[in-house]
Amino acid sequence: MSELGGLFVLKPESVTATKGKDITFVAKVDSSSLTRKPAMKWLKGKWLDLASKAGKHMQFKETYDRNTKIYTYEMSIIKVVDGDAGGYRCEVTSKDKCDSCTFDISVQAVQEEQQANILEAFKRSGDAGEDAGDLDFSALLKKREKKQEIPKEEVDVWEILKAAKPCDYEKIAFQYGITDLRGMLKRLKMMKKTEPEKTDAFLRKLDDAYSVEKGKKITLTVEVADPDVQVKWLKNGQEIKPSAKYVFESVGNKRSLTINKCNLSDDAAYECVVGEEKCFTEVFVKEPPVTITKLLDDVHTVVGERVDFEVEVSEEGANVKWMKDGVEINRDTAGSKYRFKKDGKKHMLIINEATKEDVGMYYAFTTGGESKAELEVEEKELEVLQSIADLTLKAAEQAVFKCEVSDEKVTGKWFKDGVEVQASDRIKMTHIGRIHKLTIDDVKPGDAGDYSFVPDGHALSISAKLNFLEIKIDYVPRQDPPKIHLDTSLGNKNTIIVVAGNKVRLDVEITGEPAPTVCWMKEDNVLSATEGRVRVDMRKTLCSLVLEGAERSDEGPYTITVTNPAGEDKAELFVKIVDVPDPPENVKCTSVGEDNATVTWDAPSFDGGVPVKGYLMERKKVGSSRWTKLNFDVYESTTYEAKKMIEGVLYEMRVFAVNSIGISQPSGNSKPFMPIAPTSEPTCLTVDDVTDTTCALKWRPPEKIGAGGIDGYIIEYCKEGSDQWVQANQQPVEKNQFRVKELPAGEKMLFRVVCVNMAGRSPPATLAQGVTIREIMENPKIRLPRHLRTKLISLVGEKVNLVIPFQGKPRPIVTWFKDGVPLDDKTVGTRTSEVDSILFIRSAERAHSGKYTLHVQIENMSDSADIEIQIVDMPGPPIAVTVTDVWGFNAALEWKPPKDDGNCEIIGYTIQKADKKTKEWFTVYEHNRRPSCTVSDLVMGNEYSFRVFSENICGLSNDAGISKNTAVIIKTGLAYNPAPYKEKDMNCSPKFTAPLVDRSVVAGYAAAISCAVRGYPKPKIIWMKNNMIIGEDPKFLMQNNQGVLTLNIRKPGLFDGGRYTCRAINDLGQDEVECKLEVRGMFNKKKTY
Repeated sequence: MSELGGLFVLKPESVTATKGKDITFVAKVDSSSLTRKPAMKWLKGKWLDLASKAGKHMQFKETYDRNTKIYTYEMSIIKVVDGDAGGYRCEVTSKDKCDSCTFDISVQAVQEEQQANILEAFKRSGDAGEDAGDLDFSALLKKREKKQEIPKEEVDVWEILKAAKPCDYEKIAFQYGITDLRGMLKRLKMMKKTEPEKTDAFLRKLDDAYSVEKGKKITLTVEVADPDVQVKWLKNGQEIKPSAKYVFESVGNKRSLTINKCNLSDDAAYECVVGEEKCFTEVFVKEPPVTITKLLDDVHTVVGERVDFEVEVSEEGANVKWMKDGVEINRDTAGSKYRFKKDGKKHMLIINEATKEDVGMYYAFTTGGESKAELEVEEKELEVLQSIADLTLKAAEQAVFKCEVSDEKVTGKWFKDGVEVQASDRIKMTHIGRIHKLTIDDVKPGDAGDYSFVPDGHALSISAKLNFLEIKIDYVPRQDPPKIHLDTSLGNKNTIIVVAGNKVRLDVEITGEPAPTVCWMKEDNVLSATEGRVRVDMRKTLCSLVLEGAERSDEGPYTITVTNPAGEDKAELFVKIVDVPDPPENVKCTSVGEDNATVTWDAPSFDGGVPVKGYLMERKKVGSSRWTKLNFDVYESTTYEAKKMIEGVLYEMRVFAVNSIGISQPSGNSKPFMPIAPTSEPTCLTVDDVTDTTCALKWRPPEKIGAGGIDGYIIEYCKEGSDQWVQANQQPVEKNQFRVKELPAGEKMLFRVVCVNMAGRSPPATLAQGVTIREIMENPKIRLPRHLRTKLISLVGEKVNLVIPFQGKPRPIVTWFKDGVPLDDKTVGTRTSEVDSILFIRSAERAHSGKYTLHVQIENMSDSADIEIQIVDMPGPPIAVTVTDVWGFNAALEWKPPKDDGNCEIIGYTIQKADKKTKEWFTVYEHNRRPSCTVSDLVMGNEYSFRVFSENICGLSNDAGISKNTAVIIKTGLAYNPAPYKEKDMNCSPKFTAPLVDRSVVAGYAAAISCAVRGYPKPKIIWMKNNMIIGEDPKFLMQNNQGVLTLNIRKPGLFDGGRYTCRAINDLGQDEVECKLEVRGMFNKKKTY
């Protein structure tokens, strides 16, 4: 996105030009901050790029000054005409920066000369530009002197406009110098109203132009001659589809287009099309004036504060003009002081840091209103937040005077006794934020005096006094007993607490004269090393015990003893080493749910010397390396319920212990565990069958199974009225049915089914009512499938498998019969269950055809069903195929049906023929139903044999019946007398049938030029470059393929360009063609992103 910036050093200014004179506009652009050359555009109005009009009338010039890095652009208009008047704009762009400026040209006539052309009198009344007022033709009424002019051909622009399409109006207006396009359209509309054009398709056409306010609706109406004709509406040449915005209406001869909620995109050319005829119009959308709905407020502030002026306008996206004391504030003049901000209908002018210069009256202007507000800026009073304190110091000490004021930008000066203090190596003055500091090192008696800080620009002074204290010491040698001075902040029992791994330095101040001897001990061990991890450092009055990287073994009591001739002193210290705790132990998962798990662990064996505050938990998926924190606040208990886990995914947990020192190492990972929930209860539990001692149940799987799956089902039963449930199966059953056995006869029983998986038992599915255990009688009934109620046809060798369901209780006796005789065929198998019987044949044979009967019987009740099976095979070949008659080009055949029809009807025959020469068979007829046929279109002089295949529902027979005799087509007595052969003279001189063509190729890429020649005897081919014969140069490859001549040039260079000639020569003459070959260089273009 381009950034607006002030690129113009000099901008073109609005001028009034004299007609017929020359005028030049100059714009200068500073390119010192640009990364590439700027691009300049000169525009007229909103759309016309003047670069397309460059010529004698309009000229452009560009220069560049390398010293100042300024580009100068000039636009010259030669002999200004009235059509040059209007608004102009120049735009400069460079990569991500752009800038633009506008200027106007007014054209005035030469004094005492008037233009007789009607177009130049075409203007608007008022002073508000092109869109103001009505058309004013008063200039046409002024008296003017007639003067002789050279007669020239008059052009009536209005006749041209009336005959043109609306889409060409702008082009014609520019060509004839009309700048007021809207006024031109209004006048054209009035002219056309007086001369309505009648057509065959339209009774009344569209008006030439329509005007509508933004947000309103408009209706375009035409009247057509045919009330039933369909019309099309187009916008800028694109067909309009009906929608909520565009509504089509058809009432009688009227056709209407209604445009709802018009916006600026609806400002376009519209067409109504009826067949081949069209009518045109233009719709102009007028924007209502933008008003100010919320006025500016006066602002009273202090220097340095931010100021916000805010107005609210009636429409989003409107332009607001800001001014201060009559001077416009825009992005070009704003700089870094002003900022403009838009938020919907709100427009804001922001002054980042107010100064006294910003005082004044500020205005906001829109097209329909204005608002003003006054800005008052006062100086900000300075407050003293911290004053300077008096100091009394000794020699060589440091004096620091510090004060704090309310404004961090205020500077100031330090004075001593009324003289400004100058900085030196010993005296330093600093200013950080709101704090001002004066530091004097190594205080001397001459530094005493009155010091003050005076802020710049403020009538304020902050003062303090420095007093110098001079101390005189008289040394009297004496002998003092040794004394150990311990820090009283160590607490009870002189205990020092140290974090493991840190460095410990026990500094003990020692006094005594003469200097005492020091001895450090830990328990009974003397510590005297001066180097190493545990060492003793001795200075004049300070003895230190140093422990580098404290360890747990360093914990214990330490004793320091000092002695000199005057006495002895002793002190005891206790060093306590504290550390992070050991990791928690025995992390394990005790229970799981659908998306949660309960984890427990044991406290760490060593708490680090301080109490454990709590624990932090982490979990991860098995196989992943990413741990997820479960809590950020310390958790005090050793039992935690982890939630929001994914069912069926393996997880691991680990725990950290936390004390006041830090966090322990992680515990060992828990054993992997998986959140799993039991399934929901089984569904659709029903009773399938009941006998004297059993009950068969059926059910469907649970609706919600989960990741744990189903391990099986447990079936339980009890007597009605009892709650003692008995498990019917020891192991879970996987099927969705089960028969409960050994039930008491006559009792009313309740049943329930439970689904089990690794998470446990699901809720039970229980029968709503009890079941009485007793045998239910049911008459035998065979339910024969629909496809077995007709004859079943199968091929030889295929499998036959028939499943026939039946019903009946108790279990009926099932018997199979074939053709009324009990079935006793070892190749036909049967299998019977409680609900169906199966008849199966592994490989069907013709002998298996017949009528099969299924008979079911319960005591004296029975039922039976018949199934007819037909096993079919390929038929045999026809017999006695004979050619019965031959005449002309025809032969008659007859044959008899095959002896073996394949156990089904013959549905047709296929006849083929073959002549004795080729012995290749060709099909003559297919699906011929009669045992005879006539073969036509035989070739004279050939002898034919015939063969016939029989066909049934299985297909064609494997073998064919071949005719016993043949059909000979006898030749008739025809004689052919050929004309004597006359040899043609093929000799001719060479002549090119396809010339060489001029070519332009890229250097480095293989190229070829081609032509074609004919001639006899075969001509000799000579290739030449610039009239020089090309010899055996390996760069050139010459080819001749059936008279097509090709010259291949391998990777041509720039020097290979020129004129190439191909010459063909034989004994009868010669011919030649030539072409020009241009070789272009390669240029590497940088990619621009």
